[in-house]
Amino acid sequence: MLISCAAYQDGKKLEDIEIARISEYLQRPNCFVWVALHDPPAADLIELQKTFGLHALAVEDAQAGRQRPKIEEYGDSLFALLQIVEPHEDEFQVGELAIFAGRNYVLSVRNLAQKGFQEVRARSEREPDLLRQGPGYILYALMDAVVDRYFPILELLEDELDAVERRIFAPQGVPRESIEALYALKQRLMVMKHAVAPLLEGVSNLSGARVPMLCSGITVYFRDVYDHLLRLNQTADSIRDTVATAISVNLSMITLQENETMKRLAAYAALLAVPTMIAGIYGMNFAHMPELQWAYGYPLSLLFMAGIDVYLYFRFKQARWL
Repeated sequence: MLISCAAYQDGKKLEDIEIARISEYLQRPNCFVWVALHDPPAADLIELQKTFGLHALAVEDAQAGRQRPKIEEYGDSLFALLQIVEPHEDEFQVGELAIFAGRNYVLSVRNLAQKGFQEVRARSEREPDLLRQGPGYILYALMDAVVDRYFPILELLEDELDAVERRIFAPQGVPRESIEALYALKQRLMVMKHAVAPLLEGVSNLSGARVPMLCSGITVYFRDVYDHLLRLNQTADSIRDTVATAISVNLSMITLQENETMKRLAAYAALLAVPTMIAGIYGMNFAHMPELQWAYGYPLSLLFMAGIDVYLYFRFKQARWL
């Protein structure tokens, strides 16, 4: 589906145009065309491939879906593939943004993602000095918008991790639920890690020693995107380490709870063992046993059993076994 198609010259928007008129504007000096598509059919991409001279491998990656994020150079054009991560209930929905940028064109293809990038176009049109930089600046603006959307998602994951950590140490906490929540959090974190980490090298190349001609003069902007990606990657690593530590702590607390239970069971078993032993001895029915004929033998034996149990009870209480 076509979202928008507009022509720009010298930092100003000329007009919205139809796809059939794109070739007319590509011939003008200092003019470029910006086309935005959403879940387009293959026929539309093939038509624009012929119009812009797009590389077949880049077009194939834009159509395939669920590709690894990357930035590749094809002659004097660039192809960037970024993952769009959108929270949906208790999981993340992953879409893609494919960006084709050449000397006089920008083609952005959004797949399986709900939120568009109309604000990027509006922001670019409000800044003619930057828009005058051409397709390279549009490439930066789209990449920057995608990367900026990662920050609130990581903040959401950090908040979830804090909540799970509080449940781990809560007296009424359920260890199994905490472990399930931590593993679910770890899975969502890996989605973010797969979206961020592969872009580091590609964006670094756009602001490094050998900068593509399309990005010359705006390397400082791509360096800013690289800094954001580096921060996001470090945050994701920190959350991952904390999740691993939380899982380890939760398992240790389960072991401690099991030990406490075993100690309580052992203490109660000891309280029952003494009366059982004495009762067992006097229940052997031998003819000659001490105190069998004594009038106070029975109450004294009960008192003796109760006394030992009281003594053991207070000792277990002092040792915090009960």
